[in-house]
Amino acid sequence: MRLIRGGTSNERRTSKSKERTKNTVGKPAVDYYHPKPEDAAVAWEAGKPLVIEEVEVAPPQAMEVRIKILFTSLCHTDVYFWEAKGQTPLFPRIFGHEASGIVESVGEGVTELQPGDHVLPVFTGECKGVPAL
Repeated sequence: MRLIRGGTSNERRTSKSKERTKNTVGKPAVDYYHPKPEDAAVAWEAGKPLVIEEVEVAPPQAMEVRIKILFTSLCHTDVYFWEAKGQTPLFPRIFGHEASGIVESVGEGVTELQPGDHVLPVFTGECKGVPAL
């Protein structure tokens, strides 16, 4: 992940206002800030406010999937790691693993998902080669 700084959220909000009104079919009638597809709420330090940043996500590597997140929220696990309680702090971080999205692209070796599939990410990955305990 590479963070790209530039422009304030107000500048981004203003530049998108005309674009948002072009096609409103099937969209909410509420006018609120719609982040750009490459925007994310980034935690730079433990317990500090999240900052909306533009991020660049690399193409998926072998056995990885890149997901366009459509909806997300913060859960107690996110808050625990954001506050850096009981573990080594690792920042910057993007939280919101309880999400829904659409597969954008898949890396080599991924056979069970394809671009366009609707998915729900999980906090702890699953390994199908290891039997459940």
